[in-house]
Parts: sequence; C-alpha cells; structure tokens
Amino acid sequence: MHAGLRITGFAAALAATFGTAYGVGQGVGPVTEDETPARHDAHTGDSESGHSGHESPPAGGLQISENGYTLDLRTPRLAAGRTADLRFAIRGEDGRAVTAFRREHDKELHLIVASRDLNTYRHLHPSRAADGTWSIPVSLPRAGGYRVFADFTPEKKGAENLTLGADLAVSGTYAPQNLPAPDTTATAEGYEVKLGGALRPGAARELKLTVSRNGRPVTDLQPYLGAYGHLVALRSGDLAYLHVHPGGEPGDGSTEPGPDISFTATAPSSGTYRLFLDFKHEGKVHTAAFTVRAGAAATGEEASEEAPHESSGEHGH
Repeated sequence: MHAGLRITGFAAALAATFGTAYGVGQGVGPVTEDETPARHDAHTGDSESGHSGHESPPAGGLQISENGYTLDLRTPRLAAGRTADLRFAIRGEDGRAVTAFRREHDKELHLIVASRDLNTYRHLHPSRAADGTWSIPVSLPRAGGYRVFADFTPEKKGAENLTLGADLAVSGTYAPQNLPAPDTTATAEGYEVKLGGALRPGAARELKLTVSRNGRPVTDLQPYLGAYGHLVALRSGDLAYLHVHPGGEPGDGSTEPGPDISFTATAPSSGTYRLFLDFKHEGKVHTAAFTVRAGAAATGEEASEEAPHESSGEHGH
C-alpha cells in the first residue's frame, strides 16, 4: 500500500484555540459541527521535521487529488462517540465516480482513519455501491481533527496505486493528547509485539515485528490482507502516508506464520513516525502501535547506519 505539509483552516483553528491546552494536557471547550475542515489541493512541500538530504520516496495521503483522481469525502463531519456512515467517492478527470478498481491485498480499497495526534487509528474496508459511492459505519472516540486516507488502484491500464487524503472534523469536547513516547514494545489485547530495525530517510530498511502471548511466541498467525501482517506508517505533523511492503506471503514456501513478521520501509524524511501493525490470530484482528524516530531525530540504535538489528526477547508483520 501507499501510504507536504499543509495546515488546514480547521487545524489552524484548533492550534490557535487549544494551544495552551496542549501544554497542560487538559480538556477544553467543544468543537462544534459547524467547523468544516478545509480540503487540500494538490501540492508539494516539506514536513516540519525537515528533510535529511537523502533521496526520499514520495509520501502519500498529502493530496486530495493526484493523477486525475480526486477523493470526494461526502461526510466531512462526525460526532465523537456516535456511529454514523462515512461516505465518499473516488472521482476521475471527468468528474464521474470510479466504479472499477484492482484488488490489492484482497480488497479493492483500503480506508485508513487517523486522528491528527495519532492516538486513534482505524483500518477499514468499506462497501461500494453500484454508483461508485463507498460507505462504512464509523465511531470515533474523541473530538478533534482527523485524516481520511483512501488507498486504491484504478482498474485502468497503466494506472498506479494511489493514496489520497482528506480532512475530517469530529465534534465534541476536545481533549488533546500527546504522541506516545518512542518504544520498541507494544501490547494489543493480551499480545506483546516487539519491534526490531529502524526507519532511515531515503533508505530501505527491514522492520521486524515479533508477536508473543503470555510470554510464548505466536507461531500460528493467520493470513490477513494477503500477508501475516499489515503495517501502516504515518509521519507526525502532516500525517504523510508511507509505502510499506511485506516480506513474503503465506504459501510462498518460505514465510512462516509467526512469530516474526517482516516489512521493508523507507522514511521520506527525518522525524517522528507512528507505526500501526494489524495481525490476525484465532480469528480476530489485533492492532499494535509504535512511535519511532528516523534520521536526525533518532538516537541510539535508531540512528545507526548499520543494518537493522533483531529485537530482543523470545522469538517463537
């Protein structure tokens, strides 16, 4: 999958209104449903974190339109804690909704919804109506600014995979949260996941995630979206969407069903990133999240130019 910095009118309003609250970490007044997020036009630009000087791959999700395709988000506002349909369409150059998509990772389209502070994350698979309208029931727990990413490949000769992004406002009482501190261990509903390897700007590196439960390696992971794990990486600040590729696939004769899941990733710049690993075990999908730093912002092993190391702990996405 795919995965510029542009501060939208909504995000700017939040920063101006709630800047002090970010410093003290307390809840503040309500975000009203009248606050509609501005949409991004096609653009390029550097992240606040800056670039490291490496040749960087293009980041996805920063544009609402690209290569003649536009993400038309028909539900620009939701209310926190309430379930409602999130509706959108992908439009071509002629303005018509696209109705033919290539299946990738078992789906025609992958929908990612993430809060601007990267504390809330959803990986969804909506349904498409005959007229090209996609929809799915969504409930988001907290008010604030969110980003919606549509990852797809049109069923058209020569069409490339695209990740388009649009802003979503969630109304309610806004209580800002800090980005979790960097860590190489995460928990997910009774599972422990260890992260080995490092993100490097402009250089492909292996990320190895090791899954265990109750201190024992999990060696019977189930396929999820054509792999034993699915990884999404988002850059803090502008939520640039990184392209992450799994290492191997179920049934290829060499990829084991755990405990290790490997991916190859390239950071487009130095900075802080949030990684979200989805994996399936005993019929249920679980999500483990990590905060990592890449490039000049990294310290210790994360800043090493050497090949990525394996994570410590027992080995049994």
